[in-house]
Amino acid sequence: MAAIWAGIDAGKTHHHCVAIDESGRRLLSRRVANDETELLELLADVLVLGDEVTWGIDLADGGAALAIVILLNHDQPVHYISGRAIHRASESYRGEGKTDAKDAAVIADQVRVRHDLHPLRTGDETVTDLKILTGRRMDLVADRTRTVNRLRAQLTGIFPGLERTLDLTNTGPLTLLTGYQTPAAIRRIGTKRLETWLRNRKVRSADQLAETAVQAAERQHTSLPGEKLTAELVHTMAKEVMALNQQVAELDKAIEARFRDHHAFDVITSMPGLGVILGAEFLAATGGDMGVFGTPDRLAGFGGVAPVPRDSGKISGNLRRPQRYNRRLQRVFYTSALFSIRHCAESRRFYDRKRAEGKRHTQAVLALARRRVNVLWALLRDGRRYELTPPTALAA
Repeated sequence: MAAIWAGIDAGKTHHHCVAIDESGRRLLSRRVANDETELLELLADVLVLGDEVTWGIDLADGGAALAIVILLNHDQPVHYISGRAIHRASESYRGEGKTDAKDAAVIADQVRVRHDLHPLRTGDETVTDLKILTGRRMDLVADRTRTVNRLRAQLTGIFPGLERTLDLTNTGPLTLLTGYQTPAAIRRIGTKRLETWLRNRKVRSADQLAETAVQAAERQHTSLPGEKLTAELVHTMAKEVMALNQQVAELDKAIEARFRDHHAFDVITSMPGLGVILGAEFLAATGGDMGVFGTPDRLAGFGGVAPVPRDSGKISGNLRRPQRYNRRLQRVFYTSALFSIRHCAESRRFYDRKRAEGKRHTQAVLALARRRVNVLWALLRDGRRYELTPPTALAA
């Protein structure tokens, strides 16, 4: 049986494919458009070269999505190798030049010699939808953060006292800024009328917000250059932030509705600190199939919460934070661990113990996150909800 290895250097409009045999000899090298017809022709031509073909590709989604789905639909084994790994591996191959053909050949050869590459599988439809929804949410949150920062900068330029006292992540202060942005305007309306104006717009604690704004206005009687134009910009950006808040809220509802369709919803959300959004992001980052990782240690390594050794010569026992990991998944593990410290007594005791051992805050949270990976792994493996006392302990 002739074995063939094919590497695809994926691009937005075109891919380059190189197929090699067991000796590393190139059997095919072709540039193809990111088009179904051409990709099917490529697949047929590669299959003619051997009895068994193993594919490698340097992207797991995006521009490579069509090629991956076509290969998987034809029962072809496909492995993912990161662009960073390809770049490092290419240094050991002859020649300093970089071309798509060389990268594709490196991918094919790495798939041939390595047995630890991540296999790509047909994704669960619910997980695919959650990837799209959570990705969109991350974009909106990033846009909101940038807009709030710009809003703060503009407001500081004309009314620093008000900027210091307002929490611009809340709806009330944003509503205030859609109507009044300058000290003179707030002084003119006064506390009572401003409170009524805010109440008519359903702002919570309107009396406190109105009083705070008027007090800030009383402390500044100087009109700064560009105040009128800046006030208009503050008005516009406050409305933009409110619109983004509304979009995020609507997206959160869509994420929850889709997440509830997944069979592991009850298991994941039973874990202290893992709510709907973080649980959905966990599924989006991992695919929900723990069999892909094999062990909780590999999942922890993929999520960046497992230290890696850094030994050399006579120096041993050194540990450091990993450099290669899924940052999105690490954020899920780290943030959920922080929430669990607040709401779970067991997590709090573990965190306090690590702090008493001399670990810094971040180290203690990461240690808790690593421990929680084992628990979450076991829950997903057994398909059961989190319980403070495990069933085995109850049986004993």
